[in-house]
Amino acid sequence: MRKTSFSLFGSLLLTITPLLFSCKQTAAPGQATQWRALFDGISTNGWQMTGPGELKFEDGELVTHGGMGLFWYTREKFGDCQIHVVFKPTGEKDNSGVFIRIPNPPQDPWDAVHGGYEVQIANHGEKWHRTGCLYSFSEAQNIVDAKIGEWNTMLITLDGPRTIVEVNGTVVTDFTEGQPVPEKKIWYEPNRGPRPLSGYIGLQNHGEKERVHFKEVKVKRLNR
Repeated sequence: MRKTSFSLFGSLLLTITPLLFSCKQTAAPGQATQWRALFDGISTNGWQMTGPGELKFEDGELVTHGGMGLFWYTREKFGDCQIHVVFKPTGEKDNSGVFIRIPNPPQDPWDAVHGGYEVQIANHGEKWHRTGCLYSFSEAQNIVDAKIGEWNTMLITLDGPRTIVEVNGTVVTDFTEGQPVPEKKIWYEPNRGPRPLSGYIGLQNHGEKERVHFKEVKVKRLNR
């Protein structure tokens, strides 16, 4: 009986073990694959600046300088993915953002404002214009102030028409295309209307005196 039991157990183990390894190696639908660096502190290959402002490459970091500008990744559009950004504001009034779903190669930073979504970086303002919001499109579900002088993380999930934004591990935005949005109130707010399922991404330089640092931008595709 003991020999038979061990024999049966061994047969079952040989049958089950490959299945376990197979499950570990295959991502379920909606889960993400491996991370890929777009900016890793070493090179800015694939990035391009538009507008009068700039993001200077300083000591392995991108630092905002000058006026309004957009530093965007030219090589591909992104949808059904996660975007991980590590950033550091240096002052309480600093303002910047991460643009997503930009439909066409932007010739001007305002192309991104009016054609895509800006994931806001700013601790001042009300709930439609704070860190982690889709600027003037989504109201903050939770108020998360970016830590001044420290590194913060932003995780943006593009899942079809749905956009989820987490700041330092807390969900600030969960917005699906087609949800009601407030009317445009002032000239610099983005034009209303649908955004594409995939688009270019970029980093915003907002003002001449604001200094926001970025040290990492990486993406991973959702498994479909």
